[in-house]
Amino acid sequence: MIQSDVQVLNDTANQVADAASQAAATAPEKLSILSMALHGGWVMLVLALLLVLAVFIFVERLLALNHALKDDASGFMNNIRQYIHGGDISGARHLAKSTDSPIARMIDKGLSRLGRPLPDIQTAVENVGKMEVASLEKRVGLVATVASLGPMLGFLGTVTGMVQAFFDMANAGNNIEISTLSSGIYEAMVTTVGGLIVGIIATFLYDILINRINNVVFLLEARSMEFMDLLHEPAE
Repeated sequence: MIQSDVQVLNDTANQVADAASQAAATAPEKLSILSMALHGGWVMLVLALLLVLAVFIFVERLLALNHALKDDASGFMNNIRQYIHGGDISGARHLAKSTDSPIARMIDKGLSRLGRPLPDIQTAVENVGKMEVASLEKRVGLVATVASLGPMLGFLGTVTGMVQAFFDMANAGNNIEISTLSSGIYEAMVTTVGGLIVGIIATFLYDILINRINNVVFLLEARSMEFMDLLHEPAE
């Protein structure tokens, strides 16, 4: 009697296991970002490369801008003021040349023009400031290009996917099935989503960089005015 009950339990357990395995085998595939990307075709590969490019430029430029924003971390302008008030112009230039920052290079150019009319000194300082800003803006425009190009590529993938769907439908003749159209439509929708995602991320990164660049411009202008005011101060 006990053996028969054990056998019944074993049979029931086997039936439950078989039913579970069959259900798992017939369960629909879950939608994931990776599966979407793999079904998006060549457009998704291009979008992925553009996104990597935008992120790389963002990180590289952000580090450069953060370095430029480290103003007076070691009391640079205060030291310059002490050198100038003490009449040690060579010491001030040595400090400016040994400091790796846009502000230091701008101040060094102004120090090299001492003895000339103040408008000439101010023009030289402003020109160096403009060159430093232009250097910091390098490759930032590529991030904006990715932001605008991403949705356009996504739309291109949408068009090519729909063309593929209608091509498959035309070749199917009277044997049109849902599976015949699903592949092309799936690709069309996935590329649209991918293009929008890349465009949104790149736009966000570009706005951050532009905000940091504006901060650097404001800082350079402030230090330029401070330097010119310093030249008007009487020596102690």
